Amino acid sequence: MDNVVELNNVTKQFKDFSVKDLNLQVKRGFVHGFIGANGAGKSTTIKMMMNLLKPDAGEVKVFDLDYKKYEKTIKERIGFVYDGNVFYEGLNLKDIKRIVAPAYKHWDNALFSHYTSQFELPMNKSIKNFSKGMQMKASLAVALSHHAELIIMDEPTAGLDPIFRRELLGLLQELMIDGNRTIFFSTHITTDLDRIADYIAFIHKGKLIFDKSVHDVAENYAIVKGRTDLLDQDTEQAFFHIHRAATGFEGLTDDVRNAERTFGGEVVIERASLEDIMYYVKGGLQHV
Repeated sequence: MDNVVELNNVTKQFKDFSVKDLNLQVKRGFVHGFIGANGAGKSTTIKMMMNLLKPDAGEVKVFDLDYKKYEKTIKERIGFVYDGNVFYEGLNLKDIKRIVAPAYKHWDNALFSHYTSQFELPMNKSIKNFSKGMQMKASLAVALSHHAELIIMDEPTAGLDPIFRRELLGLLQELMIDGNRTIFFSTHITTDLDRIADYIAFIHKGKLIFDKSVHDVAENYAIVKGRTDLLDQDTEQAFFHIHRAATGFEGLTDDVRNAERTFGGEVVIERASLEDIMYYVKGGLQHV
């Protein structure tokens, strides 16, 4: 299966934060979710994918090409949708089309008209008077109108109302039908990804915790609840993090079969949501 993006042993060091030894593959034709708390390293990773930041070590390849030689070719094939307005605020969509269209070999005026009308975007109103949702739709219309093969979305649903978020997710599902597009969707709102993602990568404090198919995450991660007297040095090894209370313990495991073998019918095992996983991993990384 071919990868649209590959990050191999990528490291980026800042004064008080670093992304360390990141290995991430984004597969062609799927929605790849990228989760982590604010400040976990999501935007840094995306900036390296876009060549807006250069890694201190490691290699970034997009469409199996290297930015050093092929930056323009790569960027022709990427659409970027960002949380917030990426255009000059005084411009309207007519102006933006005039400026942006010549930059892309595959710009399609008919497609741009199609999306601006589908999204009900006014062509003559300046972007600064658009709501946040409309600004997002404008970014998406531009990204789609040059036939981008890879759409990178950085926190696109942050600050949007639930109805618009659901609309957007429906639209993204439609875009994936032909199988030629790949969407890389970074968010801390994990419920959005429960609806549309095929793969999930989870970053925590600059370190990739996992990069797995949604099916694998659902099969292997679970919340285990039971009496605290079931815990000892050996059984505790089964968990990322354990929360103890007077009423018993709750722990997150990434090996549900092992938990079943270890505890048998003595515990309750429930499927872990992405939000559960983020919450527990934040609580403590014992053996990650």
